Amino acid sequence: MKSTQSFYSLMFITLFISFTAFSQSDKEVDLKALDAYYAKMVKDWDLPAASIGIVKDGELIFTGNYGVLETGKKGGPDENTLYAIASNSKAFTSAIIGMLVQEGKLKWDDKVKSHLPYFAVYDEWVSEHVTIRDLLSHRVGLGTFSGDNIWYKSDKSSEEIIKSIKYVPKAYDFRAGYGYSNLMYITAGELIKTVTGKSWGENVKERILIPLEMNRSITSLNDLKIKGNYATPHKREKDENFAIDWVDWEEVAATGGLISSVSDVSKWMVFNMNHGIHKNDTLLTAATRNMIWTPHNNFSIDHTKPNDFGRQFSGYGLGWGLSDYHGKLRVGHTGGYDGMITAVTMIPSENLGVVVLTNGTKSPIMAATYYALDQFLGIDGKDWSKKHLERTNGRQAKNDSRIADRIAARVLDTKPTLDEKKILGDYYDDMVGKISISNDGDRLSLKFEHHPLLSAKLTHWHYDTYEIHWDEDQAWFSFGTIKINADNNLKVKGFEFDVPNDDIFFYELKPKKIN
Repeated sequence: MKSTQSFYSLMFITLFISFTAFSQSDKEVDLKALDAYYAKMVKDWDLPAASIGIVKDGELIFTGNYGVLETGKKGGPDENTLYAIASNSKAFTSAIIGMLVQEGKLKWDDKVKSHLPYFAVYDEWVSEHVTIRDLLSHRVGLGTFSGDNIWYKSDKSSEEIIKSIKYVPKAYDFRAGYGYSNLMYITAGELIKTVTGKSWGENVKERILIPLEMNRSITSLNDLKIKGNYATPHKREKDENFAIDWVDWEEVAATGGLISSVSDVSKWMVFNMNHGIHKNDTLLTAATRNMIWTPHNNFSIDHTKPNDFGRQFSGYGLGWGLSDYHGKLRVGHTGGYDGMITAVTMIPSENLGVVVLTNGTKSPIMAATYYALDQFLGIDGKDWSKKHLERTNGRQAKNDSRIADRIAARVLDTKPTLDEKKILGDYYDDMVGKISISNDGDRLSLKFEHHPLLSAKLTHWHYDTYEIHWDEDQAWFSFGTIKINADNNLKVKGFEFDVPNDDIFFYELKPKKIN
């Protein structure tokens, strides 16, 4: 497949207004120069496409659209192009919960078990005391991304996913730390469904998308082709972008299932910076706005050293990250979907918001955001794209060594100590259920009962370790192995995964052989 770079001559650049200067705090913002900066940024990062929007004083005053919807094909994005906004959906979940609180159907400190009796985590007492606020502020005690194996590419229902959470290990004491948990937002989505009798998708459409006239936004892949004009996700491998299929997140939409555009997200930012009021309709009360934008989980700041943002505090509210940006409140979130990375950031006191939507996994979302904020706030801005690109390249080179190290450690010309027939059969893991190893002719196959898109072929690596060859393109991981474990009498007991990546923790799985 060809690199995207040869297609940058086909860039489509769309600006919502003419290239004129915009005055803010005696600072002239040259939108034409801003657009040129972003065009170069997308090219420097070798990003398939990016759509960027800037909201000021209740209006979408800039849209920049760059690159191609799919590598190797013509056609670029515009302000209505659809991208998966992933975890930026969490703020919609907290808003819906807030509306239910306003209607008297919920309380922020309701015990989750009072609505979902089957809800349980690592400890019985903690399970009884987890509240809705705990769910939405990532302070239950689970580690960041821990347990994502349960829902990722799974065909389980939300209830079935939630019933497996009790097997996810504790990372810290209840309410004594921060662990970003998609599982807790899936739980919040099921709580919404239980209380209203409608899915998260139905609630977000009726309560937010329709009132705000976010007419392009959807929660189901079934509507993607109906709407048209959508970006293609891309994985990155060996410094090239490769198109991959969209993945269905509808069942877990409360944690990251919204698909939207710059135009629609701009309406969402305007609504939030207007404190929950749309036109003359108050959808979120002042009490709800304040609850959502209050830090419920705080992060440490090193006050002994300067930082790039003059930051004095940082924390997580309910569905939003909160901090200060050069003395002004910053409200925002990011999102990571298979092959797409996005960011939404607001400075409410300045009625300023930035949305960055991209369809690649090497993405300058925060570089684009910080550069825009600095321009409009009159800050002597850094070349954020250059700085973040150097940091990203350095970090990726370091992380990439994990695979190189494993390849270097391979012992050639070895044979398995265990007969193939002994390793065939079914295994069971508490988190994900049954995993099978079978012989499909000339190769061994690995199949997950509830994760069909994670099926793979196995080939001998060394000793009793086998390399995983995924049947489907995977956005977050590539190389991996499994090691078969046996007892002293060479009876197979189970196996363990080694799939180096930063997102889906296969090492948490402990499949045991079913006798």
